Amino acid sequence: MVLNWVWVGFILVGFVVALARLAQGELDIFTRVLTALFDTARTGFDISLGLVGIMSLWLGIMRIGEQAGVIRLFARAMAPLFERLFPDVPRGHPAGGSMVMNFSANMLGLDNAATPLGLKAMRELQEINPAKDVASNPMIMFLVLNTAGITLIPTSVIAMRQAVALEQGLGSGFNAADIFLPTLLGTFISFSAGLVAVAWMQRIRLLQAPFLLLFGGFAALMALLYLGLRGLPSQAMADAIGLLGSLVIFGIIVLFVAVGAWRRLNVYEAFVDGAKEGFTVAVTIIPYLIAILAAISVFRSTGCMDVLIGAIAWVVAALGFNTDFVPALPVGLMKTLSGSGARGLMIDVMQTYGVESFQGRLAAIIQGSTETTFYVLAVYFGSVNITKTRYALACGLFADAVGLVGTVLVAYAFYHA
Repeated sequence: MVLNWVWVGFILVGFVVALARLAQGELDIFTRVLTALFDTARTGFDISLGLVGIMSLWLGIMRIGEQAGVIRLFARAMAPLFERLFPDVPRGHPAGGSMVMNFSANMLGLDNAATPLGLKAMRELQEINPAKDVASNPMIMFLVLNTAGITLIPTSVIAMRQAVALEQGLGSGFNAADIFLPTLLGTFISFSAGLVAVAWMQRIRLLQAPFLLLFGGFAALMALLYLGLRGLPSQAMADAIGLLGSLVIFGIIVLFVAVGAWRRLNVYEAFVDGAKEGFTVAVTIIPYLIAILAAISVFRSTGCMDVLIGAIAWVVAALGFNTDFVPALPVGLMKTLSGSGARGLMIDVMQTYGVESFQGRLAAIIQGSTETTFYVLAVYFGSVNITKTRYALACGLFADAVGLVGTVLVAYAFYHA
């Protein structure tokens, strides 16, 4: 129901703004809106089809892991934490292992691996969902933590900063990875906000040993990563991070295959059997993805985003606060709607203000520490035909808002004079 009102709101508000711009003399406004709308529909279809191969690969690998019993081992290892986060999921259920692997891939910045694993987890959670068109508590917790998920290393953002720096003629002294720690702190703030919001709605008590160990362990991991990577040049850091992520994911594949062979499974047939589901899942999400992308396109192309940013800047200035962060704010607002749109805005900010400027750094930190909430909800819920999302969107947007504010404050603490 919430997504319905958001969708209707984007379309109607966009239409009103487009009429206002037409009255001001922009005679091509509706042509631009329609062009963007059709391009977005084509993009949504292309994205869905692009998932077919990746989904087939990972669902095949996961079927091997299930039949070999490795997924159950993952679930058992995380049982103390997951029993409290997801009390409605039976102990040892395959969804636990899929969620663990999804979170791990997200932390390593491996989107191509994380999405199929997340869709696999949603299908398993749907199996134990008593109301098939209503989001269950475990689904909501999983998706909100996914949209606010922790990214340990913003590899793609570091690479884009390096590319822009080369265009701007910055020398070898430039460190594209200097946003590493602020980004890590920003994404942790967003994750914590999402966890607290859903835990409050589901009456989950967070002052328990597993949760305290989670936060303590993450703090220790942040410290170790910072100490281990801070002295490396940006390219060396990117290479080390890429090696780590690739090694972990490929190691999991090898583990599944090796254990399956050791247990005398027909590994090839298990893979093919799982891979058959890939096409079905990818096709299922097409209408959901195109629907949300179309509404976002109308909101963007009619100039609603520009109006919103201008209003925020006016309020901030009227309250007497520093407005240096406002040029980077569109990145955060757009990231909730569209990852590719936010990426373009980030590059625009870095090119306009300079990659080493406060605004350029803040835009990069926001891009690396937030997630595309509407996209994730549309794709994941759409893959299992969930139409009633309950409070998932509200909690996801709350985590986004807290994360954005926290990221701005972190950037001021690190970079603003």
